Amino acid sequence: MKLIILDRDGVINFGSAQFIKSPEEWKPIPGSLEAIARLTREGWRVVVATNQSGLARGLFEMATLNAIHAKMHKAVAQAGGRIEAVFYCPHSADMECSCRKPKPGLFDEIAARYGQDLQDVPAIGDSLRDLQAAAEVGCLPMLVETGKGRKTLGAGGLPEGTQIYANLAEAVDAILSRT
Repeated sequence: MKLIILDRDGVINFGSAQFIKSPEEWKPIPGSLEAIARLTREGWRVVVATNQSGLARGLFEMATLNAIHAKMHKAVAQAGGRIEAVFYCPHSADMECSCRKPKPGLFDEIAARYGQDLQDVPAIGDSLRDLQAAAEVGCLPMLVETGKGRKTLGAGGLPEGTQIYANLAEAVDAILSRT
């Protein structure tokens, strides 16, 4: 099975320091929907792993998160792609859960759901915590320079073997050129 794990904010859609709190605030990064569509056409199973501490902070309700994800699924489908599942951590950083990236809990859930070892599964994010969680379970960490990506790159300390791309479309080009 060809599986790929994407972070949401800063990879698929523009992020916000104030969080994405409504479907209206969810806006795709140019080329990201088409990149997911190309993966889908090539037989890849696309899943999302995202921290959503806005829930714990009371910035939005579960129904709103569901509406944001419904908008994302619809936009991806209109581009010809499919996101199979969204795995999210609803906790804030002070709650010390096992699912909030940089901890690998979301990735462990994905491995269990798909019955697959995540060794060398591409995992694309824009923050160090995305890459750390991916590397801990053996995924291939890939940094995009969209979202917080440039700041992350500038700060250094990336996991060994991290690949760096301008955006999701460029990362997908690289992945599909290898398969």
